[in-house]
Amino acid sequence: MILQSGIHIKPLYTKKDLEAIGFDPDRDLAPPGEYPYTRGIHPLGYRSRSGHRQYTGFGTPKETNERFKLMISHGQTGLNVAFDLPTQMGLDSDDPLRKGR
Repeated sequence: MILQSGIHIKPLYTKKDLEAIGFDPDRDLAPPGEYPYTRGIHPLGYRSRSGHRQYTGFGTPKETNERFKLMISHGQTGLNVAFDLPTQMGLDSDDPLRKGR
């Protein structure tokens, strides 16, 4: 598979692929929660976290701020900001693809 960026990725990587690039687990793979965070930032992964973060954001900045405050007032402890879709896809503001179809 070739990504839009031109980077080729395989559907499955094996131990043989890692050996081919000189990957050394003792050198290149850290325990969960430790630098370089190859297994995530939480030592127990998401098993140690109760609940999930709410993904929100829409309309104007003022409406988004009001929504955040509403979610927090109802007990939400973390929010993930929903940027506009072109930004989430890594498109520049002047990219023709940002207009959609």
